[in-house]
Order: sequence, then C-alpha cells, then structure tokens
Amino acid sequence: MLSLLLAAAIAASQTAPDPNWHHGLQWNGQRVSINSRADGRYVLHTPTGARTIAPQRFVTHTASALFDGLFAMAQDDLRRDSVQTIVDAAFNHGRPIPCRCFVAGAKWPFVWTRDIAYSIDLGLWRFYPQRAIASLRFKLSPARTAGDRTGEYVMQDTGSGGSWPVSTDRVVWFLGARHLLGEPTFADTVYRALTDTLAQDRRYVYDPHAGLYRGETSFLDWRAQSYPAWTANNVVFIAQSFALSTNVLHYQALRLAQSMAKQRGDTSAADRYRRQAAALKRGINEHFWRADRGLYMSYIGGRVHPAPFDSYDLLGTALAITSGVADPARARAALTHYPTWPAGSPVIWPERHDQPIYHNRAIWPFVSEYALRAARTVDDPARIAHELRSLMRGAALYASNMENYSLRTQSIHVDDGELSGPVVDSPRQLWSVAGYLDMVIRGVFGLEDDDRVDPKLPAALVPMLFGAGTQVSLDLGDRRIVLLRPAVLDGDLLVAGRTRRESRDTVVQLVAKTVKISSLRMNASMYLPPTPAAPEVTAVGDAWRVASATPGLLYIDGRRRRAIGDDVRVTQDGALQCFSVTAVGTDGLESLHSRETCTGPRQTVGGAWPRRWTAPHDGDFQVWLTYANDHGPINTGITAAVERLHIRCGDVAAQVRPIVMPHSDGPQFSTAVRFRVRAGRRCTFTLRPGFNMSDLARFAHYTGGQGGATGPLNSADIGDLRLVPLAVKGDAP
Repeated sequence: MLSLLLAAAIAASQTAPDPNWHHGLQWNGQRVSINSRADGRYVLHTPTGARTIAPQRFVTHTASALFDGLFAMAQDDLRRDSVQTIVDAAFNHGRPIPCRCFVAGAKWPFVWTRDIAYSIDLGLWRFYPQRAIASLRFKLSPARTAGDRTGEYVMQDTGSGGSWPVSTDRVVWFLGARHLLGEPTFADTVYRALTDTLAQDRRYVYDPHAGLYRGETSFLDWRAQSYPAWTANNVVFIAQSFALSTNVLHYQALRLAQSMAKQRGDTSAADRYRRQAAALKRGINEHFWRADRGLYMSYIGGRVHPAPFDSYDLLGTALAITSGVADPARARAALTHYPTWPAGSPVIWPERHDQPIYHNRAIWPFVSEYALRAARTVDDPARIAHELRSLMRGAALYASNMENYSLRTQSIHVDDGELSGPVVDSPRQLWSVAGYLDMVIRGVFGLEDDDRVDPKLPAALVPMLFGAGTQVSLDLGDRRIVLLRPAVLDGDLLVAGRTRRESRDTVVQLVAKTVKISSLRMNASMYLPPTPAAPEVTAVGDAWRVASATPGLLYIDGRRRRAIGDDVRVTQDGALQCFSVTAVGTDGLESLHSRETCTGPRQTVGGAWPRRWTAPHDGDFQVWLTYANDHGPINTGITAAVERLHIRCGDVAAQVRPIVMPHSDGPQFSTAVRFRVRAGRRCTFTLRPGFNMSDLARFAHYTGGQGGATGPLNSADIGDLRLVPLAVKGDAP
C-alpha cells in the first residue's frame, strides 16, 4: 500500500505544473503537464487532450521533461510534414504532385517559397538535407520561352495583385539554399539561379533614385492587415513602395552572390555584387531608420518620394540585425524599442483596430525565433528568455507547433465578432516547427551554422534547464554538445568559457557575465489611430487649398511639412505635388497615411504606339499609364502585367523603365517612373513586353487562375500615357 501511495505521489509531482517548467506550466488558467516514460516516450497533457510523443533522433537531456519532450514533439511534427506528394487546390486541378518535400503545415500541404526558405534557414537543413534540397528545387523554374528570358529563376508564389513584381521577396529562397552548398551540383544550380534572379530583380524591381528594391513586405502578404485600408482594392502603392524585410533579403542575396562569385574566381562579378550590397546597406539605413522611434520602419512609399510610415515589423527588424545591416548601436536600439507583451512579441506594431487576428494582434513562432537570434546578436538575455518561453508555452498549450497565436492571450482563438481570430491557424506549421528546433539547437546550445558552439544562455533559464544538476546536453547522433553550469551565477548571461573536445563531445564550461541591456518594453500603446480620408485639394489663385476632415500632420511629396486642419495654403510650384495626411494619437503615434491627392500640370498622350511628346522644359518628369487588368483577383494570381517603357528623347540613348500594372477592379493608374529630358526634345515612347511569373515553365501546373496551364499571360487594357513635371529639389531621391 505504501508503495502505491509513493508511486501516486511521484506521478502527481511529475504532472503538476511548476514555476520552473520542469514537468508542466500554467498560463491564463490553463494547465499543461508532461510525463516521461521508461520507454523514452513522453505524454503531454493539455487543456484539449493528450499527445504521446515517441523517442526521436536528436535528444536533449535537461532538468525539464517539458523542454526535452517539446523538442521531441517538434521533430515528430517535422516527420509529419515530410511527404512524398504535395497538393493545393490551385495547382494541378487539386491532384497530388510527386515531391519528396516538406509541406508548409497540416492546413498548407504544398511547398511555398518563403515558407520553405525560412524553415530551412531556421535549421531544417540539419535534419533532412536531401529533402530540403528537393523542396528548394521545386521552387526553381526556367522560362517558358527563350530569348532574353533564358535562365533559372526563383518562383514568387501567387500573391498580391498577381504576384511579382508586386511581391518581391522570392530572394528569401537563397537564405535557405546557402546552407546546402556542400553538394556541388546543387551549388552550381544555386549560383545560376542567384545570378539570373538578381539580374532580373535589378532590371524590374530596383529603383536607382532611392537605391532600394520595390515591393511588398516579406511574409506579411495580407495587405489589409498591415498596409493602409485603401490598398485593399488597389495594390499599385505596394508595388511602388519599399519594404525593410525585402530589401534586407536582397542585401543577403547580394552578399551570397559576392561570396560565390569569389569562390568561382570571377573577381569582376564579386566586386560588382560587393558594391551593390554596400550601396543597398547604406540605402536601407538612410531610408528606413526612424530616429525619433529608434526603430526601422516596416515600409515606406509614395508617388514622388517615399514617405515614412509609423509601422514596424519584427521579422524585418530581426533580419536587419542578424544580417549586419544594422550597426551594433542601431541593432540594440531597435530590439530594445520594439515592444512586447507578456505572451510574446507581435509580428507587426502598432496593431490595427479594424482587422481580425492573423498578422495583426498576433505572435508567429518563427518570427519569435528570428527575434531570439537577434537578441543573441546583441547579447540581450531578457529578450532571449522572453522569446524562448513564448515558443515553449505555445507549443505546450496546443500540443503542436501552431502557425500563430493571439498577442494578448497566446490562444489559438479569440471570439471578437468579425475581428475574431487567428483567422487561419495550422498545426505543425513548418516554419513554427523549424523555429522551435532552432530555439533548442542554436538558442540554448549555441550551435552555429559553421558548427561553432557559442551559447548565450540567460541566467534566468538556469533553474528550468539545470535544476539542481551541473550539466545539460544535446545529442545529435554523430555529435554531442555538453554545457557545464558555472559554480557561481554572478551575471545575467552565460557564455562559453573553456571548450574542449572529447571524442564526439564538445564540452563547454559556461561562465557568467553581466550585460547592460534595457528591460523589455511592455508599456507601449497597442493601436494606431484610424487612417484619415484623403485631403481635399483645390486651386486658390497661385496656391493650393488643402483641407482635411481629420486634424493631423500634412505630408507633401512624402515629406512632413506641418499640422493640418480645415484650411492650409500651399504654394503651387508648377510640378507634381502629392498631399497626404496622418492622424496623431494621444501617445504621439501617427496613423498610416491617407491616400495621396496629387495635382500638377498633367499632360495626356494617347493614340497608337509609339507615342510622341515634346518636353516643355528641362528637368525630371514622371510618367504612368491608365490601365485595367482583370486577369485575376486582387489578392492572388500570377498575371501582374509588366511592360518595359522605352523613352527615347532626341538622339540620346533610350531610358528604359519598368511599368507594373497589377490586377485591378477597373481602370486605374499603373506604377509611375521618372525620366530626365532637355527642353524641346521630342520623345518617343515605346512599350515592349516585360516578364511576369506566368512566364515561368513550372507555373504550367497552376490551374487556379489565368496564366498557368492555359499558357503565359502578360497583358492589360492600356489607355492613356500621363506625364507631369517633378519639382527640382536638392533633397529629391
């Protein structure tokens, strides 16, 4: 009888949540516990049921059965995401496609470019390298036709306005591929795709005036969640804007191209990529850093000059830090000023009042892991511990590595009427799985990509991981990492002291140090003010009368000028002038910009192509097209229309500019480009076909819309050509 009571007491102690998360945890009235069995299995008990977790290939040994069991669970989730066929309703008529690949999750059984790339970068290359390579290869394609379109390109998945070049983060592919260059054949494939894709993006996406690449934020591709509401049915602003994350990804791709060209003995190409990367780094820091916030803005944009937006995202911030784009001072400031909540860190900030939970008001585990990487970069123990606990808590509460969680409660559903969410939340989301695995392998045990062991372990996690013991270990089969607890915890961050190799073991004696990092920012306002309506602009003599129904700040040509109320007078300058308004909250946060109201001495050129026009004076002019593109819905597809506008003025060499015409609900304006001309020169405008994703051969299996199985489609109903002079300004981009 005594033995039975003792066994019951032991079992109770193993299942009761404890403050050090040894055998469970408690959160918002929910309790999680875990049992470790003699056969090596774990049984995780959650509010929604139990999950039995089998022993896995890689094993941790810590004082926390919860930590060890969740590491095994992430590997089991990865096993379930490893498939022989993939399927999506928009491809191959919904029939399976053979692919020994990783899928994006239980609800996303397909291979998507950014999902697979971020997941592989977060460490999946260590687990199943050949499956990782196969997944990456699935997202490469030659063009369907030859000529100037020959090459191997990374595919931009279906997306806003008909995909690339509205969405332009496909270069994230190289973030994953860079870890798998040990196979020579694949390395050659990577280099070919890298040079071809970068050349194409330079031609169609790069803006030499701003020194940045255009396009949508990476991963944050549900525009109503993070961009102004007025972009919901017109994504031209997004196509013409610049995003922090997408530019950092281009910077990293250029650095990889520099390295690979150097390895191949092509010093000229290596130098070209080096110069392009250095210039892009300068451009990112010049345009995206907002000194009054101590943060990198998520995106900037506008018709004449890219206006600052009081909007920030955690992935872009983390990538700027880990890539080295941010110098040490800005890296520390950006992470310190990016706010967080008790449950974890939001993927965007501030949040939107009028949007449901998905990217808005949400925690995404894979982004939390990139934030943890950034915290390791700047030696921030508080942030490391905070993101680690958020990752563990979410996985434990729902017995899977979920796609996302609500920001306030870390739940997978909040009942909030039309704003309820998360709107979609998939179990075993691949990048969440990868983020969890990376948190253990890199975040706790310090195993870097180059196989160095560089732990940066917050002292606050010692009770959970070590308990009363002296060591913790990670067994990777052919290698084991052992971390030894310091005798005295006289600091807040444990780092590597003496390291020794013993057969397959790397044994690291941890030592404590004290770092000076600000505490977590947990008092930030949550919401942006509502976005105002576009200002009304009317001519009054030689001035413009600018009126806004919402008091706030007036921006002219993307630059903040003054406060605005009912009536502001602005001198006409004989050039294009664009006005927008932001509202200001009581906490000083600005709303997103209103839609711009643009005025100026516009000229219209119609008729058959080529079209001709004579410059009235010297200077820079902006030109765009009226068009309609009904080849797909605003939120998806692969048929954004792309043309190359050749502008030949007199006997000067033609200036060639890309024009993008995304899917539209009717007639609207295309993206705008600028060109320079001398007074009296007669200019000839010619349109030549550009490139879009329907031109890629692999999109022949796309059956969810036009431009796929039915053949490439890159066209729009094109109307007038519009021209307007730009003012001469010393601070123009």
